[in-house]
Amino acid sequence: MSDQKRVIIALDKPTATEALALAQQLDPDLCRVKVGKELFTSSGPAILDALHKLGFEIFLDLKFHDIPDTVASACKAAAAHGVWMMNVHASGGLRMMQAARDALGTPASGVPLLIAVTVLTSMDEGELKATGVVLSLNEQVVSLARLTKEAGLDGIVCSAQEAGMISAEVPELTMVTPGIRLADDAANDQRRIMTPEKALANGAYYLVIGRAVTGAKDPIVRLRQIIESCRA
Repeated sequence: MSDQKRVIIALDKPTATEALALAQQLDPDLCRVKVGKELFTSSGPAILDALHKLGFEIFLDLKFHDIPDTVASACKAAAAHGVWMMNVHASGGLRMMQAARDALGTPASGVPLLIAVTVLTSMDEGELKATGVVLSLNEQVVSLARLTKEAGLDGIVCSAQEAGMISAEVPELTMVTPGIRLADDAANDQRRIMTPEKALANGAYYLVIGRAVTGAKDPIVRLRQIIESCRA
């Protein structure tokens, strides 16, 4: 895979008005954008149409996790809105992921990409064990990555801290890594974080970046700085 747009900006805003105002400060030739649960719930599919009109490709980050038929139908509906990438939870199991994959078929364009979330980057070892998982965090991530490959998905969402380990175990999967922070950024609610340069060096392919760009005084300037630092 060769892709020049490897930065995905998280439009984690509560309303379409705020999200679109932010998107208009970015450049669709330099990045893609992510629409998550809050924005999609408040604005519905109309936000996808509005972002497409601005020229952006969209990662629809709704993390589907339900019975196989329901997830398959949701993925098919998302694809009808022309999203570039969408995700499911790998912990939903093999049959659920296969149903999602089958619902999308194999489009000639190669999109939408279908990826699976392993362990949320907001979780640490203790929180994972509290859910009843007996494997270590790293073991659970690798186990879910292998299951994702078996299901035939395109990639996974994981912490950049685990990217090197996963690329050694399952090199076929494209890694999408949230929890990306610049050296002087606050971690906020993320636990397993990494700078853009280190994330790429560790095997990450797409970088999901939020506050480091969206909270900047001039988002497009900060975006260009990040892209240049990654090319250095």
